[in-house]
Amino acid sequence: MLPPTIPIFPLPNVFLPLHIFEPRYRQMIDDALRGDRIVGMVLLRPGWEPTYNDRPAIYPVGCAGVITHSERLSDGRFNIVLRGMEKFRVTAEDNALPYRMAHVESVREPAPESFHDEMQGARRRLESLLMPQPLGRSEPRMPAAMPDEELVNALAQYMEFEPVEKQALLEREGLLERCRSLIELLEMKVIVARHPWDKLVN
Repeated sequence: MLPPTIPIFPLPNVFLPLHIFEPRYRQMIDDALRGDRIVGMVLLRPGWEPTYNDRPAIYPVGCAGVITHSERLSDGRFNIVLRGMEKFRVTAEDNALPYRMAHVESVREPAPESFHDEMQGARRRLESLLMPQPLGRSEPRMPAAMPDEELVNALAQYMEFEPVEKQALLEREGLLERCRSLIELLEMKVIVARHPWDKLVN
Protein backbone atom coordinates (compact mmCIF):
# COMPACT_ATOMS: atom_id res chain seq x y z
CA MET A 1 0.00 0.00 0.00
CA LEU A 2 1.47 3.32 -1.06
CA PRO A 3 1.50 6.38 1.20
CA PRO A 4 -0.47 9.34 -0.19
CA THR A 5 2.71 11.36 -0.86
CA ILE A 6 6.02 9.97 -2.15
CA PRO A 7 9.25 11.44 -3.54
CA ILE A 8 9.54 11.03 -7.29
CA PHE A 9 12.67 10.70 -9.38
CA PRO A 10 12.16 11.94 -12.97
CA LEU A 11 14.12 9.92 -15.53
CA PRO A 12 15.14 11.02 -19.03
CA ASN A 13 15.43 7.29 -19.70
CA VAL A 14 14.38 4.10 -17.92
CA PHE A 15 17.08 2.04 -16.26
CA LEU A 16 17.89 0.24 -13.02
CA PRO A 17 19.97 0.19 -10.84
CA LEU A 18 20.45 3.91 -10.35
CA HIS A 19 23.38 6.20 -9.69
CA ILE A 20 22.27 9.30 -7.76
CA PHE A 21 24.59 12.28 -8.05
CA GLU A 22 22.55 15.51 -8.06
CA PRO A 23 22.46 17.21 -4.62
CA ARG A 24 18.64 17.45 -4.55
CA TYR A 25 18.23 13.74 -5.29
CA ARG A 26 20.99 12.78 -2.87
CA GLN A 27 18.83 14.45 -0.23
CA MET A 28 15.81 12.57 -1.54
CA ILE A 29 17.54 9.20 -1.15
CA ASP A 30 18.92 10.16 2.26
CA ASP A 31 15.41 11.08 3.42
CA ALA A 32 13.92 7.91 1.90
CA LEU A 33 16.48 5.70 3.64
CA ARG A 34 15.56 7.26 6.96
CA GLY A 35 11.88 6.68 6.23
CA ASP A 36 9.91 4.00 4.36
CA ARG A 37 12.52 3.64 1.56
CA ILE A 38 9.84 4.21 -1.11
CA VAL A 39 10.65 6.22 -4.25
CA GLY A 40 8.43 6.77 -7.28
CA MET A 41 9.97 6.53 -10.74
CA VAL A 42 8.45 8.67 -13.50
CA LEU A 43 9.51 9.40 -17.05
CA LEU A 44 10.15 12.93 -18.29
CA ARG A 45 8.13 14.02 -21.29
CA PRO A 46 10.03 14.84 -24.50
CA GLY A 47 11.54 18.32 -24.54
CA TRP A 48 12.64 18.18 -20.90
CA GLU A 49 16.25 19.26 -21.53
CA PRO A 50 15.94 23.09 -21.29
CA THR A 51 14.08 22.95 -17.97
CA TYR A 52 15.68 19.90 -16.34
CA ASN A 53 17.06 21.90 -13.40
CA ASP A 54 13.55 23.12 -12.62
CA ARG A 55 10.50 20.82 -12.78
CA PRO A 56 9.92 19.69 -16.37
CA ALA A 57 6.73 17.88 -17.33
CA ILE A 58 6.42 14.18 -16.49
CA TYR A 59 4.13 11.38 -17.57
CA PRO A 60 1.44 11.00 -14.90
CA VAL A 61 1.76 7.22 -14.51
CA GLY A 62 4.83 5.85 -12.78
CA CYS A 63 6.00 2.89 -10.74
CA ALA A 64 6.88 2.95 -7.06
CA GLY A 65 9.83 0.98 -5.78
CA VAL A 66 11.40 0.23 -2.44
CA ILE A 67 15.15 0.68 -2.03
CA THR A 68 16.52 -2.82 -1.39
CA HIS A 69 20.22 -1.99 -1.62
CA SER A 70 22.06 1.29 -1.20
CA GLU A 71 25.70 2.32 -1.27
CA ARG A 72 26.68 5.77 -0.05
CA LEU A 73 29.90 6.90 -1.72
CA SER A 74 32.51 9.05 -0.01
CA ASP A 75 31.51 12.17 -1.98
CA GLY A 76 27.81 11.87 -1.07
CA ARG A 77 26.60 10.11 -4.22
CA PHE A 78 24.49 6.93 -4.00
CA ASN A 79 24.21 3.70 -5.89
CA ILE A 80 20.80 2.14 -5.26
CA VAL A 81 18.70 -0.79 -6.40
CA LEU A 82 14.91 -0.59 -6.43
CA ARG A 83 12.39 -3.42 -6.28
CA GLY A 84 9.15 -2.55 -8.02
CA MET A 85 6.03 -2.34 -5.86
CA GLU A 86 3.03 -0.99 -7.71
CA LYS A 87 1.85 1.42 -10.35
CA PHE A 88 0.60 4.87 -9.41
CA ARG A 89 -0.87 8.01 -10.93
CA VAL A 90 0.36 11.48 -9.95
CA THR A 91 -2.53 13.74 -8.94
CA ALA A 92 -0.53 16.79 -7.80
CA GLU A 93 2.94 17.88 -6.75
CA ASP A 94 4.26 19.46 -3.58
CA ASN A 95 7.01 22.05 -4.14
CA ALA A 96 8.06 22.47 -0.50
CA LEU A 97 11.30 20.45 -0.83
CA PRO A 98 14.29 20.77 -3.17
CA TYR A 99 13.37 17.47 -4.80
CA ARG A 100 9.99 16.56 -6.27
CA MET A 101 7.24 15.18 -4.08
CA ALA A 102 3.99 13.91 -5.57
CA HIS A 103 0.52 13.17 -4.31
CA VAL A 104 -0.28 9.78 -5.78
CA GLU A 105 -3.02 7.19 -5.99
CA SER A 106 -2.45 3.50 -6.63
CA VAL A 107 -3.50 2.14 -10.01
CA ARG A 108 -5.20 -1.21 -9.51
CA GLU A 109 -4.96 -3.78 -12.29
CA PRO A 110 -7.36 -6.65 -13.09
CA ALA A 111 -6.74 -9.86 -11.16
CA PRO A 112 -4.83 -12.46 -13.25
CA GLU A 113 -7.51 -15.07 -12.50
CA SER A 114 -9.98 -13.15 -14.65
CA PHE A 115 -8.05 -13.74 -17.90
CA HIS A 116 -6.14 -16.99 -17.26
CA ASP A 117 -6.95 -18.73 -20.57
CA GLU A 118 -6.28 -15.65 -22.72
CA MET A 119 -2.99 -15.10 -20.88
CA GLN A 120 -1.77 -18.61 -21.64
CA GLY A 121 -2.31 -18.07 -25.36
CA ALA A 122 -0.61 -14.66 -25.23
CA ARG A 123 2.35 -16.11 -23.33
CA ARG A 124 2.84 -18.83 -25.94
CA ARG A 125 2.84 -16.20 -28.70
CA LEU A 126 5.31 -14.07 -26.75
CA GLU A 127 7.64 -17.03 -26.25
CA SER A 128 7.49 -17.93 -29.95
CA LEU A 129 8.63 -14.41 -30.86
CA LEU A 130 11.48 -14.39 -28.39
CA MET A 131 12.77 -17.93 -28.83
CA PRO A 132 11.60 -19.54 -32.10
CA GLN A 133 11.78 -23.35 -32.01
CA PRO A 134 12.72 -25.74 -34.82
CA LEU A 135 9.78 -27.12 -36.80
CA GLY A 136 8.03 -29.96 -35.00
CA ARG A 137 9.27 -29.10 -31.51
CA SER A 138 6.92 -27.78 -28.87
CA GLU A 139 8.91 -27.84 -25.63
CA PRO A 140 8.43 -24.91 -23.23
CA ARG A 141 10.71 -22.07 -24.35
CA MET A 142 10.96 -20.30 -21.01
CA PRO A 143 10.86 -21.61 -17.44
CA ALA A 144 7.26 -22.64 -16.83
CA ALA A 145 7.68 -21.84 -13.15
CA MET A 146 8.27 -18.15 -13.92
CA PRO A 147 4.97 -16.38 -13.20
CA ASP A 148 3.32 -14.55 -16.09
CA GLU A 149 3.51 -11.23 -14.27
CA GLU A 150 7.24 -11.50 -13.58
CA LEU A 151 7.97 -12.53 -17.16
CA VAL A 152 5.93 -9.82 -18.89
CA ASN A 153 6.97 -7.01 -16.57
CA ALA A 154 10.66 -7.95 -16.74
CA LEU A 155 10.57 -8.03 -20.55
CA ALA A 156 8.72 -4.71 -20.69
CA GLN A 157 11.35 -3.13 -18.43
CA TYR A 158 14.60 -4.58 -19.70
CA MET A 159 14.17 -5.14 -23.44
CA GLU A 160 15.65 -2.51 -25.73
CA PHE A 161 12.55 -0.42 -26.36
CA GLU A 162 12.38 3.34 -26.63
CA PRO A 163 11.51 5.11 -23.34
CA VAL A 164 8.10 6.17 -24.68
CA GLU A 165 7.40 2.56 -25.70
CA LYS A 166 8.20 1.39 -22.17
CA GLN A 167 5.95 4.12 -20.80
CA ALA A 168 3.12 2.93 -23.04
CA LEU A 169 3.59 -0.63 -21.75
CA LEU A 170 3.48 0.61 -18.17
CA GLU A 171 0.24 2.45 -18.82
CA ARG A 172 -1.58 -0.58 -20.26
CA GLU A 173 -4.57 -1.60 -18.15
CA GLY A 174 -3.47 -4.91 -16.73
CA LEU A 175 -1.08 -7.75 -17.42
CA LEU A 176 -2.93 -9.22 -20.42
CA GLU A 177 -3.09 -5.88 -22.26
CA ARG A 178 0.59 -5.25 -21.45
CA CYS A 179 1.49 -8.67 -22.85
CA ARG A 180 -0.52 -8.04 -26.02
CA SER A 181 1.15 -4.66 -26.53
CA LEU A 182 4.54 -6.27 -25.93
CA ILE A 183 3.73 -8.82 -28.64
CA GLU A 184 2.72 -6.04 -31.05
CA LEU A 185 5.99 -4.20 -30.43
CA LEU A 186 8.04 -7.34 -31.01
CA GLU A 187 6.11 -8.23 -34.16
CA MET A 188 6.73 -4.72 -35.52
CA LYS A 189 10.45 -5.01 -34.80
CA VAL A 190 10.55 -8.35 -36.62
CA ILE A 191 8.90 -6.75 -39.65
CA VAL A 192 11.31 -3.81 -39.62
CA ALA A 193 14.30 -6.16 -39.31
CA ARG A 194 13.14 -8.14 -42.33
CA HIS A 195 12.38 -5.05 -44.44
CA PRO A 196 15.01 -2.28 -44.10
CA TRP A 197 12.71 0.57 -45.09
CA ASP A 198 15.49 3.15 -44.88
CA LYS A 199 17.19 1.53 -47.89
CA LEU A 200 14.00 1.80 -49.91
CA VAL A 201 13.65 5.55 -49.46
CA ASN A 202 17.32 6.45 -50.12
